[in-house]
Amino acid sequence: MNKEAYIQDAMAQYEKVLRQQIARCEKMQEATIPKDFSALTTITIGLCGGDGIGPVIMEQARRLLEKLLKKELDEGKVTLKEIRGLTIENRMAKGEAVPAEVLEQMKACDVILKGPTTTPKGGTMESANVFLRRELDLYANVRPVRVPEEGIDWMFFRENTEGEYVLGSSGVEIPGDLAMDFKVITDCGTKRIARAAFEFARKNGKNQVAIVTKANIMKKTDGKFSKICNEVAKAYPEVNAEDWYIDIMTANLVNKEMRRRFQVFVLPNLYGDIITDEAAQIQGGVGTAGSANLGDQYAMFEAIHGSAPRMVEEGLAEYANPSSIFKAVEMMLRHIGLVEHADKLEQVLQLCCETEKKLVVTGTKEGSTCKDFAEYVLGKID
Repeated sequence: MNKEAYIQDAMAQYEKVLRQQIARCEKMQEATIPKDFSALTTITIGLCGGDGIGPVIMEQARRLLEKLLKKELDEGKVTLKEIRGLTIENRMAKGEAVPAEVLEQMKACDVILKGPTTTPKGGTMESANVFLRRELDLYANVRPVRVPEEGIDWMFFRENTEGEYVLGSSGVEIPGDLAMDFKVITDCGTKRIARAAFEFARKNGKNQVAIVTKANIMKKTDGKFSKICNEVAKAYPEVNAEDWYIDIMTANLVNKEMRRRFQVFVLPNLYGDIITDEAAQIQGGVGTAGSANLGDQYAMFEAIHGSAPRMVEEGLAEYANPSSIFKAVEMMLRHIGLVEHADKLEQVLQLCCETEKKLVVTGTKEGSTCKDFAEYVLGKID
């Protein structure tokens, strides 16, 4: 194929992408009534192990839920539903980021607790997480990071359905010359993540929100994100909105003189993915941080780390740290209105991870196993 033919194909691909995104904008503009998860009289929690170290940490998360929610489970107020089939082997065999029957099972649940999933390098298979965030419209990725002894109490609001990720499998290539991917920022998508961040600040007594972009370079997309976030900020006069560029913010988070001043962050998709891993590392590693993916009709909670295939290959899966998925459990319980259970778990995790630290999971044979650490946590829950 000559270059002119590639250009014509690329133009057709871009038109297709543009029309799809316009349709998505129109759908977002349709009025929907958000589900009040805390008001549900019965709730189904889907448990999806994923692959790699996912099933290992999820086994202990299930034990944690069974102990914390024994009364609710016995009374039928809560049901735990195991969802199989989200392994890399099954997804590759079916050629689907999330097999249709798995997605159907997930949609039958109110909330989902999910283990990490592997995304193949190259090729055309989309990330299972990106697919689920789009299909379930989980537009807010919410990640807390705390280091009390250093005065760090951060909450990150990462836009979850746009940016580079939503079109990561839709780029074009002219072999031997170039490849191009697409990035999309919409008015509706930005407004709702901005409102989520500023509402959190208002409800939790925070007076500062950092809007993090690269608007000086990505003038159309990040420029729009920054502009809309600042417009939303006008409805929250008690909260100070500050614009920051992503490069200096990554430096600020490792600057002990600067980082204490930050409280709430709102970011586009890619920057949020990167900087929350940096923040988790400051807290103690990506194995210590939980994550919520929130939408108006569905919610999914997970560890922020990946499936760690290298640990599996080296026979170290049993030494995976369950702290991240345990913190995701805490966030999930809070989201569905089981605040007392969430508070209890938060206190126990602070004791085990920050105060006593009698067992430490390092991901190596020198540290504790996933199961041993889970026993430590479960033993502190009365």
